[in-house]
Amino acid sequence: MSESLFTQLLDVACGAFLLAAVVVLWRRELAAIVRLFALQGLALAVIALLLGLHEGRWDVIVVAVGIAALRAGLLPYLIRRALAALVADQAQDQAGAYSRSEEVRETQPLVNVAASLLTAAALTLLAYAVARPLVELDPTPATRALPVGLAVVLIGFFVLVTRRRALAQVVGFLLLDNGITATAFLAASGVPLIVELGVSFDVLLAVLVLQVLTVRVREAFGTTDIDDLRELHD
Repeated sequence: MSESLFTQLLDVACGAFLLAAVVVLWRRELAAIVRLFALQGLALAVIALLLGLHEGRWDVIVVAVGIAALRAGLLPYLIRRALAALVADQAQDQAGAYSRSEEVRETQPLVNVAASLLTAAALTLLAYAVARPLVELDPTPATRALPVGLAVVLIGFFVLVTRRRALAQVVGFLLLDNGITATAFLAASGVPLIVELGVSFDVLLAVLVLQVLTVRVREAFGTTDIDDLRELHD
């Protein structure tokens, strides 16, 4: 693979990776947010694959395949299954049809869509400013894309603290993890296979636990709105 082709493909993959995180702030339907997370996982796998092919490292290529299977396949499937369980748990109305559950969308995020998108732009600029000294140390195509990973870390943290639905916060946590993984790949041209396997199993276990807790909270309190749960505590 030529250097110019590698640079162009890496820029496209990183652009899709960042765009998926930004669009998450725009969408309120949890099903759409999960699809965007799956697309971002696929973009992350492409980033790892390109680095592996460019460096000629089979271990990074294997990691890319694992990322695609886990972050674009298994994790979105688990979140969709938890979302389906929440929807199926709602009561039937008098006509015998299911009414639309409030659990399937973010009805009242703490920050509105316009402010969220402006914040995402500000966080992206901040990421580029912070990463600039690191890029200047070794200005390769991978390190020049390093601010994208940092921007997704910041956007994931923003989603985590501003969304009220438990499943939306789970997606925020996973966006944060995707950003950390992308930063590690771009800064070091890949991570050891055993390290990525350990991190992936930890993330999978966390999602499984959060999935079970979300369904149980819905069954016990009738909602997964974090603010409502705080009021119950008070």
